[in-house]
Amino acid sequence: QGQLVESGGGLVQAGGSLRLSCAASGSIFSIDHMGWYRQAPGKQRELVARVISGGSTNYADSVKGRFTISRDNAKNTVYLQMNSLKPEDTAVYYCNVHTTLLWNYWGQGTQVTVSS
Repeated sequence: QGQLVESGGGLVQAGGSLRLSCAASGSIFSIDHMGWYRQAPGKQRELVARVISGGSTNYADSVKGRFTISRDNAKNTVYLQMNSLKPEDTAVYYCNVHTTLLWNYWGQGTQVTVSS
């Protein structure tokens, strides 16, 4: 059973930075998409950023210019560098991995709290 291990969440003041990491276990292979979603209280889970196997990226409009997603294929790890954080970025952030065999994996979630 594959699993994703997330790290890097926490509490930060507005304008600060955090870096999230998500490592996919060795039993997860043929990875296609790797990305981050978030869910704030009372809201639906939404895509934050995604990187495709070829390297192309997608970002939510609300984070463009502030967040950067990257992946290390050798380590099966995806990162999310979050700069200029705002209180509205407060949410539980979930790592997501989608494989070419149509398996979909989710991390356990990591809390990001931005104080004003």
